[in-house]
Amino acid sequence: MIPNFFGADFAHTWPIYAIGLIAYLIGSIPFGLLLTHIAGLGDIRNIGSGNIGTTNVLRTGHKGLALTTLALDVSKGVAATLGAGMYGPDCAWIAGLFVVVGHMFPVWLKFQGGKGVATTMGVIFTVSWTVGVVVAVIWLLVVLLMRFASLGAIIAIPSSPALLAALLVYQRNGELPSWLPGEPLYISLFGFLTALVLARHYGNIRRLLRDKEPRVFARRS
Repeated sequence: MIPNFFGADFAHTWPIYAIGLIAYLIGSIPFGLLLTHIAGLGDIRNIGSGNIGTTNVLRTGHKGLALTTLALDVSKGVAATLGAGMYGPDCAWIAGLFVVVGHMFPVWLKFQGGKGVATTMGVIFTVSWTVGVVVAVIWLLVVLLMRFASLGAIIAIPSSPALLAALLVYQRNGELPSWLPGEPLYISLFGFLTALVLARHYGNIRRLLRDKEPRVFARRS
């Protein structure tokens, strides 16, 4: 199920387009780039993988800065989706999609942004914190066991549509409480976000298959 705004009159749908634009602009704030610049570390795009996200900020050796980047990138997804959600699930759907698009393709950086994992997690947590917790645990377990941040994202994020669908089925059968948040509409949102995250990790997938992907928290000899 996908929100249908394109068949309606523009006079009634322009707020939806405005929400999408605002969400995109929120997502396009490059916190990793700004924080490393403020910290005097130079341009994060010239360090490590060149990505502006948390994993590459961690490669600077500043764990606190990486944690701050993570928190702020997650907060983008939370703020955009939570704010738009005040006007209904359809608005939250649009905001959730476009805040991640903004993070991945920011106009200020010639559309060369991050991989969108943290911001996607913020969206997932906001619309269904139950699914968000499970996805976060999956990501953390993969990273701790395999020491590949990219592999954690590649496994965890695609699990979100199935997890939400399972939650809704169990709720319908009375096996889980109905107050746990989740809407059928968001299954398609999670599907779109999964496609975007996997597309942005294409290079990581190739390096993983060739055993050339850099690890995080590498063991010291």
